[in-house]
Amino acid sequence: MKKTLVFAVVVIVIIALGAFLWYKKKTTDQATIPPHAIPKDSTSFYWFKNSIIYNLDVKVFKDSDGNGMGDFKGLIQKLPYLDSLGITAIWLAPFQPSQGKDDGYDITDYYAVDPRLGTLDDFKTFVQEVKKHHMQVIIDLVLNHTSNEHPWFQQARAYPSSPYFNWYSWSTDRPSNQNKGMAFEGVQHEIWTFDTLAKKYYYHRFYNFEPDLNTQNPAVQTECLKIIKHWVSMGIDGFREDAVPFFIEVPQKKGKIFDHQFGLLSQTHNFLKSLKPDAIILGEANVMPKENEDFFGKNHEGLQMMFNFYANQYLFYALATGEVEPLIKALQATGKYPKECQWGQFLRNHDEIDLGRLSDEDREKVYLKFGPDDNMHLYNRGIRRRLAPMLGNDLQFLKLAYSLLYSLPNTPVIRYGEEIGMGDDLTLNERLSVRTPMQWSADSNAGFSTATRTIRPVIDTGLYGYPHVNVENEKADPASLLNAIKQFIRFRKACPEIGFGDWEIVPTSSPNILAIRYRWQQTTLLVLHNVSKKAQAVTLSTNDLAGKDLVDLADSSHLTITDNKHPFMLDAYGYKWYHIRH
Repeated sequence: MKKTLVFAVVVIVIIALGAFLWYKKKTTDQATIPPHAIPKDSTSFYWFKNSIIYNLDVKVFKDSDGNGMGDFKGLIQKLPYLDSLGITAIWLAPFQPSQGKDDGYDITDYYAVDPRLGTLDDFKTFVQEVKKHHMQVIIDLVLNHTSNEHPWFQQARAYPSSPYFNWYSWSTDRPSNQNKGMAFEGVQHEIWTFDTLAKKYYYHRFYNFEPDLNTQNPAVQTECLKIIKHWVSMGIDGFREDAVPFFIEVPQKKGKIFDHQFGLLSQTHNFLKSLKPDAIILGEANVMPKENEDFFGKNHEGLQMMFNFYANQYLFYALATGEVEPLIKALQATGKYPKECQWGQFLRNHDEIDLGRLSDEDREKVYLKFGPDDNMHLYNRGIRRRLAPMLGNDLQFLKLAYSLLYSLPNTPVIRYGEEIGMGDDLTLNERLSVRTPMQWSADSNAGFSTATRTIRPVIDTGLYGYPHVNVENEKADPASLLNAIKQFIRFRKACPEIGFGDWEIVPTSSPNILAIRYRWQQTTLLVLHNVSKKAQAVTLSTNDLAGKDLVDLADSSHLTITDNKHPFMLDAYGYKWYHIRH
């Protein structure tokens, strides 16, 4: 009897120990897998994860009435072009009334359309037409500051007893950090400016004509939600929120490291979801990887998307040096985020290429390759050029860069004109160098406008002049950049693994090769990129490709891997996209 009891106890202990070890292994395995994969039945709700986002500014895209400025009617005319390109979401730069001192970001009325661009009815028609093309609409949300000509600020400075006075941040005495923490270093000289009417200093992280809203004020918070509701009622699908860290910042009168009100992000998130459950906020937040969770939210209660500025800087380092290891580390450093969220990957945007996260030595390497002249630099941290001039108009180099963009983890974002290799105008101030009118044809003013004078000069001479670089020319040329980008967009749409699945870096035998493998549902994708200007043979350090059939997305050719040391040949600046058949 006693022996039977002892035996039973031993069996129970063994079973319990086995169960414990099984559970520990299971939970450990789960913890090591990036929780990014989205169930197949949820893909329509998470549309932004498999989207192709195209950023444009209405006033420089297409002029329909010959007044020299683009407008919504002109944009509507060009929707078939965007559809043919493969775009699934259009992100609009600010189109509200403004003083025009900061290219529309100095807003004077959050609820209207700049009359030079059209009317609210024109905007509504635009949204309706976009939906016919099965695209989404994202608009800029500029809540961190207003124009100093906005009626709110004008009342605040004139009447201290006005409720609008506390919609801004003031100081009677000159703050000790008046000349610290400028957003536009080298151009902007202070963050507190004395107002001669109010007899006080007002706070502004950006230009002195853009006073920051005091988002600690509940009345300001309520107004921000009203603005969101107004535009959602027009049928839009999301917002690109400008300068998120400054929107949630708590102003201080000393130092330059300020606290943040992250609760504002969850408040905005919850309110937007109550209006439109599948709407998103794509945040402009150039932060370090350790801060990502604060902005996404531990439980995805913050921003649905952010631009991956951190990886972008190392992407340009890789393109400049041919070294991929820093880029790999940057991708891995930004690889942890809630599965309901997403990064926006980009090459060029509407601002400068911000290289502020690179070391001084690494930044100089990128400057030397892509911005050798001082006139090409901006804010002591970046480059104010478009991609084609930076890459020497080398078509193969450009194709490599865009193949990288469309194959990197998460959602690609492209800036208007980049798809045809537009140039820049370095005679224009600051970031305006990359904000010239769209080049549609070899007709007068690039087919942008019939006006004698346009809102901004069209690039008309040199290698990037519109007689050479325009949509019509490139549509007709099978080997053009435009047609290459159409192909990459087709690749990206054929590979939902990138948007919805999990990914891993595959070690290679070369410091110049980036290899990424994606898995989602029952599909696997392998993409290879050679950032070197020399052709290379590379062997992947993986033991599970033997016997697999690889299908090249470019030509549907098959490659069967016979062993684990199969060499892949990549041309100079070459790339390959393979679907792996199991």
